[in-house]
Amino acid sequence: MAIAGVDGRALWPLLFIILWLSACASKPTLDKPLPRADIHLHYKWNQSEVTSLADAVATLEQENIVLAGVIGTPPVLAQHLQRHAPDRIFSWYGVYRQPGDWSRWMFDETLVERARVAITRDGYAGIGELHLIGGFAPRWDTPVIAGLLHLSAEFQIPLLLHVEFSRPDYLISLCQQEPRARLLLAHAGAPLKAEAVARALAACPNLWWELSARDPERYVDASIVDAAGVLRPEWRVVIEAHAKRLLLGSDPVWPVEQLNPWDEPDTGWMRIGRFWAAHERWLTQLPADMAADIRLHNALRFMGRALNPK
Repeated sequence: MAIAGVDGRALWPLLFIILWLSACASKPTLDKPLPRADIHLHYKWNQSEVTSLADAVATLEQENIVLAGVIGTPPVLAQHLQRHAPDRIFSWYGVYRQPGDWSRWMFDETLVERARVAITRDGYAGIGELHLIGGFAPRWDTPVIAGLLHLSAEFQIPLLLHVEFSRPDYLISLCQQEPRARLLLAHAGAPLKAEAVARALAACPNLWWELSARDPERYVDASIVDAAGVLRPEWRVVIEAHAKRLLLGSDPVWPVEQLNPWDEPDTGWMRIGRFWAAHERWLTQLPADMAADIRLHNALRFMGRALNPK
């Protein structure tokens, strides 16, 4: 994967071997957690104001995040960060360039070609986060959405989808529109209940899912744990049934009530440790091998093709 003159493609096979060995051999210590993959990170211009590139990389090292998927706003910020740790970071092609794009990107007729260039020329390993929210989202078979699904299928690169509906019907129809596309469901569908997520996963073999922000601090009405941090029974059932397709992320956006501001500092990177601590509390309630898959191995399998296309 060549990015801004840095050819990291040859490093990825070796990196995968190192990560697998470290995940199998490492033991938790008092000051360093087990190796992790954080598949859902943002690095926005209003985060860069308070968290420098060096600070961000130091945070990843401190949290032992050995594979980090970063969404830049604007997109190039992710690659600026990637250059500081190319063996650790990959870039999602974040399509938002100005305020309000989250609700209108699907009508931008230039987007599919821009995304194609981002993948084929600029070395982005996936596309997203793409918000599809009830009241704003058009049909799944409109040209821009269909075009991105076809792009995912053609290059086998993932799309990170933030699909926010009360039922999974829209998501299932979208997944089935292009069965060869590789899709990752952000936040397990935001407000979707456990049984709705299970229904979508059963209907869509090409759909994987992640649980960023599904904690008592962010999706407060859709947390996967109770007030004591214990996995809710209905979520345990879904996690255990689909553990091989489950990834994790921190989604470091804070304060969350600002709703993706462009004019206020975002201090989310300073809270990544807290967000991961919430994940670790429920991971310890699962069998160790399942927790290791969710914490790291699944992300390596999911991203392997896009990061190492040869």
